[in-house]
Parts: sequence; C-alpha cells; structure tokens
Amino acid sequence: MAIGPGKYDFCCKVVREMVGLGGDNTALPGGVIDIVYNGDKGHGFSIQADLETTLLLPDALENMAKIIRANLAEGIL
Repeated sequence: MAIGPGKYDFCCKVVREMVGLGGDNTALPGGVIDIVYNGDKGHGFSIQADLETTLLLPDALENMAKIIRANLAEGIL
C-alpha cells in the first residue's frame, strides 16, 4: 500500500472536506475511503482519516462486505 497521495486522493479530499472532516482545528474525527473501479486512472483507492478511524477501517469494510453479500443474496442490490 502506498503511503502518501494515491491516484484518487483528490476525490477523497473533496468528499472529506464536503462532509466536515477538513484539516482545520475544528474538524471532527473520522475519515473517508474512496474506492474506484475502472476509473480514468485504473483501479485504486485513497484513505484520508485520523489514526483511530484508519485502524477501524478493516473491520468496517469486512462488515460492509457481509451486508453487500446479504443484500445481493436477497436481490436487494
């Protein structure tokens, strides 16, 4: 995994700032993960989050995958 700006980091930054997780002192803790499949720069992802949120992301993504699989099995998606 690359450390530093990824190929879709600019998108991640826009979303992070739009949802109030900007870089100033009043920013809320949290973060944004941007996953792109087949974009103009190929596949990729970027994460902009504080350390605590970053450490929670693997479990959050596994939980999200379980929900997506369940929804697909039920024909919801």
